[in-house]
Amino acid sequence: MISFTDEMAGCAADVERALDALLNSERLAGPGVPPERLVAAMRHGTIAGGKRLRPLLVRQAAGIFGVRPERSLVAGLAVEAVHCYSLIHDDLPAMDDDDLRRGQPTAHKAFDEATAILAGDGLLTLAFALLADEDCHPDAAVRVRLVAELAAGAGAGGMVGGQMRDIEAEAGPVGLRAITELQAMKTGALIRAAVRMGALLGGASGEALAHLTQYAEAAGRAFQLADDLLDVTASPQAMGKATGKDAANGKQTLVGLLGVEAARRQLGEITHNALSALLPFGDEAGGLRATAMYFANRER
Repeated sequence: MISFTDEMAGCAADVERALDALLNSERLAGPGVPPERLVAAMRHGTIAGGKRLRPLLVRQAAGIFGVRPERSLVAGLAVEAVHCYSLIHDDLPAMDDDDLRRGQPTAHKAFDEATAILAGDGLLTLAFALLADEDCHPDAAVRVRLVAELAAGAGAGGMVGGQMRDIEAEAGPVGLRAITELQAMKTGALIRAAVRMGALLGGASGEALAHLTQYAEAAGRAFQLADDLLDVTASPQAMGKATGKDAANGKQTLVGLLGVEAARRQLGEITHNALSALLPFGDEAGGLRATAMYFANRER
């Protein structure tokens, strides 16, 4: 049986190759030819970095239902395109104002702010073009459901709305419930979408989809809580970006509210909930179990 490390590396390599082949002027052409500077900025914010965890979740969830990895790749690319667009925009001076991402200059530093904004816009729209293509799935009805799922996870009721709640929270103290909700939207919604999209590719039943949704929501919470802990405990070198910025910028997190030790205990409970949701799937869900454990125990 393949190890989780090898599975993650293999998925990341597949995604990297596919993105490299996709992000060029010829493949991105529409009524006109994409400007080379725009394509370069899209590539800068997407290629040569990242663990590709969201495409991995698509692959693992689809694999429970017998979908081969290559058949879930396009949907995984769509989720990754949305994720990378969000990082480009998050790093902008008007948002998190970061100069470093994955150990290299952020898109607005390597290019300029306007180009970074447009690069993110290009990646967002590309995601839905990928899902609409027959290479994603032969059944148009499935493709429509995938488009709707990603739109819900990325939109005003998901990732983008979570970002807005995060900005609003800087104005004053918020409670545990509010922080949990904003993090479920800001970070968890796209993780939820990735798992559910994999299940949709596999033709999951309503019951199976419900169990996987429970897993995804818990896994998303675990990922964000671990990230908040790392912002307090890890070095910038380990993270490949600045740390300690949440506290410096007045951003409220569960770690700031609960303290490090209580947050670690809660992380353990959330991870247990994620694993419990996978019990109906037996050994077929081994990959998703390993990913949840990785989310909780990662060091960068």
